[in-house]
Amino acid sequence: MWRIGFIICFFGNIVWSADHPTKLISDPTQLKDPRLGKPIDYNGYFPFRVPKNLDAWEKRKADLKLQMQVALGLWPMPAKTSLNLVIRGKIERRGYTIEHVHFESLPGHFVTGNLYRPTGEMKGKYPAILSPHGHWSPEGPGGGRLQQISKEKAEQELKIKAEDRLDGAQYPLQARCANLAMMGFVVFHYDMVGYADSQAIKHRTSFTDVDAELRLQNFMGLQTWNSIRALDFLTGLADVDPQRIGVTGASGGGTQTFILCALDDRPAVAFPAVMVSTGMQGGCVCENASYLRIGTSNVEMAAMFAPKPLAMSAANDWTKEMETKGFPELQQLYEMYGKKEHVQLQAWLQFGHNYNQHARESMYSWFNKHLLKKDHLVKEQPFVPVSPAELQVFTAKTPRPKTEVDATGVRKVLTAWNDQVVGTIPLEESKKFESYQHVLQNGWKVLLGGELPPSGTLDIKIPPKSVNLADETMMHVAGLGRKGSNELTLSAGVFSKAFRGEKVCIILHPDGKKALFDEDKLQPIYQKMVAAGYAVLSPDVIQTGELVSSKPFPINKQFAGYTYGYNQPLLAQRVQDVLNMLVFSRDILKAKEITLVGFGEAGLWALGARALAPDLISETIVDLSDFHFAKINDFTHPAMLPGAVKYGDVSGMILAGKFGKLTIHRDPAKQSLTSVANAFERFQKKENLILADFPIKEKELADRLLR
Repeated sequence: MWRIGFIICFFGNIVWSADHPTKLISDPTQLKDPRLGKPIDYNGYFPFRVPKNLDAWEKRKADLKLQMQVALGLWPMPAKTSLNLVIRGKIERRGYTIEHVHFESLPGHFVTGNLYRPTGEMKGKYPAILSPHGHWSPEGPGGGRLQQISKEKAEQELKIKAEDRLDGAQYPLQARCANLAMMGFVVFHYDMVGYADSQAIKHRTSFTDVDAELRLQNFMGLQTWNSIRALDFLTGLADVDPQRIGVTGASGGGTQTFILCALDDRPAVAFPAVMVSTGMQGGCVCENASYLRIGTSNVEMAAMFAPKPLAMSAANDWTKEMETKGFPELQQLYEMYGKKEHVQLQAWLQFGHNYNQHARESMYSWFNKHLLKKDHLVKEQPFVPVSPAELQVFTAKTPRPKTEVDATGVRKVLTAWNDQVVGTIPLEESKKFESYQHVLQNGWKVLLGGELPPSGTLDIKIPPKSVNLADETMMHVAGLGRKGSNELTLSAGVFSKAFRGEKVCIILHPDGKKALFDEDKLQPIYQKMVAAGYAVLSPDVIQTGELVSSKPFPINKQFAGYTYGYNQPLLAQRVQDVLNMLVFSRDILKAKEITLVGFGEAGLWALGARALAPDLISETIVDLSDFHFAKINDFTHPAMLPGAVKYGDVSGMILAGKFGKLTIHRDPAKQSLTSVANAFERFQKKENLILADFPIKEKELADRLLR
């Protein structure tokens, strides 16, 4: 009796009647669940909230790094193949030389650029700077690294005092490389995909279809991988000190800078210009990817570089409020490390979006202080520009390699590698299988929105209502949610006086909680379970039951990563609602045994929850029919989940969870789970997996659970 008394005390004891016994919301316009509204996009406001202490931050940073790796298709990291490096065609200038470079970041995909080297006397090895360029000039052979501004526009820069000399005004990208080289840095200035010499794949194309999303093959991931391999090239040079590496770029190059520095430990100093802010987060497909900024932002990703020296510039653009929104929080974080002097922001709000001479000189001084250990301001020096034609890597005399591949070729390489690592289940030894399962578990954790919430995180968002059913059976209907969030899970729970907190069965159904009833009467199978001492729970997950919005979740038609980069996919949202039910069963009902049942398409929600909460669920019973993620060909499919095919499809989702009891009802002619069955047999109990050749039969469910 104590258990049911606790529940009544917790929920209240209000007798209530309405259109349907499970109805909770009288006025749907009062629903404040943000998932029912307009999705977040890159033009929102993204504040950085500093964790309460460094231990919390280090945990958060590890989670963020995994999220970024998964989003960019870099979990696990692709195999590093031979660079097949070519350096040629030295150009002499006063104090430095320029060489032409190309190498393969992936077989057949070439990274191109120019290598600037000092010519002064060297004592030991040189520090080095990696320099991505950003969207400063038109795409194509004449743009990017080969930027040349017209004399008329350059003179306007002189007039507004953004630049002091015509050389820097006409060639601002070349100016920073030349000046860094004259200071004593080796500099690698390399192309974004689709700019200058990188012409095999056009910028903004070839990674926007459903299959690319299902495999997390995206433009930003490719460019980030190119940056990682560029670091491999730069740190491998005989005259470079790998412990003294800096990275700087602006705009899209600023995005590449802080993303690389968050993922790779090798850079020692960073200067991302006019990109770190709480405002617009990056407007190009090369700056966005599914999952990348869900719950995070550019400021927080830049903060992952702490406590290493990080400086930024701001201008009269989306970074203009950085001095009061974003930078104070970065200072607070660095102060927690005792390194407040290691973070710097300088703003020139009289200029628009730029990396002009003022910002460049700030960057020179930052690298001078932290990499050369010379604490004085550096003024930009004059230089003799090299024509774009002379800087080109591929010309009529030095043609493009015949082995070069286009986007289709790159995707084939990535798919083949991933299928080798994740697509084949290692059954020969347990250590290899554990490593394989670790990859799956971390991948699916990001895809499905995060792990099971800890105790104390669940709140009652909508006051409960109680319905007397029959024979001392009562139903409680309430709105659950997590503290600090307006997201809702509407739940119906049916109990009898026989309930002692031992067994809970959570019923997931496409129709939501009203599926517990046949019209206004509790279905006989659930009556039977309740009478035997079960608590039977059923939720309205998002877009089911009372949480159906009039408009479906809109997906950006240009690039789905613009939507899924900031908002969880519908399937992940639903799985998180199921986790709320599990937390309620664990924390409030104190359940000792939890069974999760998923009917129809809800079988997938149950499998997702099982992958994230393997230690909490005693048994999972699901319908699967002939579903595979690989069959999805439309972004509007309710089960569309970027990355699902990359991480093993349905088989990967199953094996990401632990081996506990699992029954899968499916169509045997279309759905093969032989590999899953082999894994159960090899590493656990064969009998823990039951493959049934028919859908779940509701009338048999109670008999089975009560057997």
